[in-house]
Amino acid sequence: MDYRTLGRSGCAVSSLALGTMTFGVETGEQEAHQQLDWFLDAGGTLVDTADVYGAGRSEEIIGRWLASRPAEVTRRVVLATKGRFPVEDSPNGAGLSAVHLTRALEGSLRRLGVEAVDLYQLHAFDPWTPLEETLRTLEGFARAGKIRYWGVSNFTGWQLTKAVHLARALNVPGPVTVQPQYSLLVRETEWEIVPAALDTGLGLLPWSPLGGGWLSGKYQRDVRPSGATRLGEDPARGMEAYDRRGTARTWDVIEAVRKIAAGRGASMAEVAVAWVTARPGVTSTILGARTLAQLQANLRAADLQLAPQETAQLDAVSDPRPADYPYGELGVDQRSRNLTGGS
Repeated sequence: MDYRTLGRSGCAVSSLALGTMTFGVETGEQEAHQQLDWFLDAGGTLVDTADVYGAGRSEEIIGRWLASRPAEVTRRVVLATKGRFPVEDSPNGAGLSAVHLTRALEGSLRRLGVEAVDLYQLHAFDPWTPLEETLRTLEGFARAGKIRYWGVSNFTGWQLTKAVHLARALNVPGPVTVQPQYSLLVRETEWEIVPAALDTGLGLLPWSPLGGGWLSGKYQRDVRPSGATRLGEDPARGMEAYDRRGTARTWDVIEAVRKIAAGRGASMAEVAVAWVTARPGVTSTILGARTLAQLQANLRAADLQLAPQETAQLDAVSDPRPADYPYGELGVDQRSRNLTGGS
């Protein structure tokens, strides 16, 4: 396992993180604890959850795991959670206000059974709450010793840049990470979010590196999914819905991943995870799994380094082909410094 710092902080984390959205929903507690044990045994350290995962059950499962393991084991964990979305039916039951975030963090700490979380993340932007109020609230959490760092998730480029520069103007701690959707199928992240993160020194924590399971090779062209898979149970499910994501580009990407995986004697998931983990600015790629077997397979990506020509093949076939300016070929020169992390 590789280790990298959380953005410009001094906190080192594993290059692969354990995402726990399935805990308490698709993954039972015993299997969830097995995943946590295996992840740490494999050298993993960053465990990512949220208060809305399983309506709090994910945090509760992690909390019971932390309480049942020796301190020499659990002290290796860098614990991350999030707040923003509804956890109670009330006028202040959601958002990034001081009222909601204070209640949300207290609830997370109680469920996790800890005095502080290492990384507290704003789960999404809140257009109704002044950002200054949110930043002052986070500063208070840090001063009270309830959080050590904070980050953002699902922010756009301008939103995360605003958060960084407002924090500087207020002389309060700024974010260290941004958690966006990022994969071979979702590369629009590179148009604004990645350059903004590189420019401001935020570490990227990509979620859904397998594109909702598509890049694992579980789906076939012209064969609607069925059986015990997410889309088999609900083909219209969310962003990865079969009709929404099953485009010609998607199938071309899947075929390219399949060929490279076959040539390397690796799984398609390993190739897809290795690709995103090697992208500029990425600190740790978040792996989510229903089962321990899925997690074990995905963790093997830590040992896979793609050759330059393999990366080039994947880059070419997955190019979302934006309009020619400023994101397309005509804007390459003005974007190139940001893509390499320059200021």
